[in-house]
Amino acid sequence: MKTIGLIGGMSFESTAVYYDRLNTLARESLGGLASAELLLHSVNFADIAAMQQTGRWDEAGRHLAAIAARLQGAGADCILICTNTMHKVAADVREAISVPLIDIIDETALALKAGGAKRPLLIATRYTMEDGFYSRQMAGHGIDVMTAPKPERDRIHAIIFDELCKGVVRGESRTEMFEIIDAAKAQGADSIILGCTEICLLLDPEKLALPGYDSTRIHCEAAAKFAFDQIRAFTGDKKYA
Repeated sequence: MKTIGLIGGMSFESTAVYYDRLNTLARESLGGLASAELLLHSVNFADIAAMQQTGRWDEAGRHLAAIAARLQGAGADCILICTNTMHKVAADVREAISVPLIDIIDETALALKAGGAKRPLLIATRYTMEDGFYSRQMAGHGIDVMTAPKPERDRIHAIIFDELCKGVVRGESRTEMFEIIDAAKAQGADSIILGCTEICLLLDPEKLALPGYDSTRIHCEAAAKFAFDQIRAFTGDKKYA
């Protein structure tokens, strides 16, 4: 089994989802008592959030790149940045390592294409929705990303940082999200990207007005494929007893 290196803590609420999902995938794939080989570096999110708020992306990139290099040095065979927003500095991380960086944006784009989606609504942090890096990378895959109007974007951002990142899940916020999705559907959206790794705590992608694509789940499944497929091939797809 290959070892998955996780850069987590952004926030720890979603990193816990990664830990649970990756181990569940290992058990489902390999059976018995199988679990995932993981290395986790969990950052202090307050530090990262301060860098985001003050535009210190270069500093954030250097910080995550150093963590990725340490994870590789500790034995990681691949690296995951367990947040969509910090893929804004993915190039810095990629340059610091020689093992694969499994990119959440690319993997989500592949899932959208496989599902025939072309015009998704992106639900994410303000940085991911507005800074351009996400939509440009999606455009490279032929995906035309839609975002909500600014008042709704501000509200989505607040729900993420003021609620979900603090472990608060409110039914009223879920209703607001449904209303945003309904409006986007009326404007031509054909799907929904849960483009923040905490959004899955609030929204079930299978219970939306449009097909939903949970970036957290997609990212974990890509990592599992990388880490577990070789051992499945070696055992002839037989599960552990």
